[in-house]
Amino acid sequence: MPELPEVETACRGLRPHLTGARILALSVRDRRLRYPIPDHTERMVAGQGILAVRRRAKYLLFELEQGTLLVHLGMSGSLRLVPASMPPGSHDHLDLRLDTGQTLRFHDPRRFGLLLWTPEPPERHPLLRDLGPEPLDPGFAGDHLYRVARGRRLAVKPFIMDARILVGVGNIYANEALYQSGIHPARPAGRIALARYRRLADAIVSVLGAAIAQGGTSLRDFVQEDGRPGYFAVSLKVYGRDGQACPGCGRTIMQRRIGQRSSFFCSRCQR
Repeated sequence: MPELPEVETACRGLRPHLTGARILALSVRDRRLRYPIPDHTERMVAGQGILAVRRRAKYLLFELEQGTLLVHLGMSGSLRLVPASMPPGSHDHLDLRLDTGQTLRFHDPRRFGLLLWTPEPPERHPLLRDLGPEPLDPGFAGDHLYRVARGRRLAVKPFIMDARILVGVGNIYANEALYQSGIHPARPAGRIALARYRRLADAIVSVLGAAIAQGGTSLRDFVQEDGRPGYFAVSLKVYGRDGQACPGCGRTIMQRRIGQRSSFFCSRCQR
């Protein structure tokens, strides 16, 4: 599933190509995505100029002259800029044809992605209004995590993956940030000191920033807007490396399920 770095990479890659362009037409070949695409969507976006492209959590927001297009890549979705003359392939469900001669094509084999147009400010949309802060915002710090965690018995790994608490920290990056900060993923969130949460917040920002710089993880289906994969997978320290030696101490990396997700950690380096 594309996580925050993959979506941020797509956002940065698409922004210079889409900002200022005008939508000539939206072609929908299959409306059966995570939420069915309403029949009026083509009519509402046709002819509109794209004013800005930004990200909120794992959503791409295309701000139009009227309203906003919300796009989510789901489990296996990707966006590609292709010539308008290129015929669609299998699982190419949507085309956003632009006045630049290019088409933004949405490919989604599993159809868990979405495209919705909303006339209201996107922050008020039900999909976005209850989301927590962005880890890449300048004001984000461990103090927020420490404050929200008070009295919580939930393990810290699912705690930081809860989008109502903090957006965009998916399974891969939660494992890596907890390793980097020396915190065991099963430790109760309410039993972590402020200083350790500050280290964890710094690790989250560091891990996400490094992944963005390298184009995401690309463990399965994600590709950038020009079709190139990300390369952060080669930098992973613990994720997917159970049975291998910890790069810090040499002890064997362990795996167990925490919060219904596979967790990877070093029992010596993480406490």
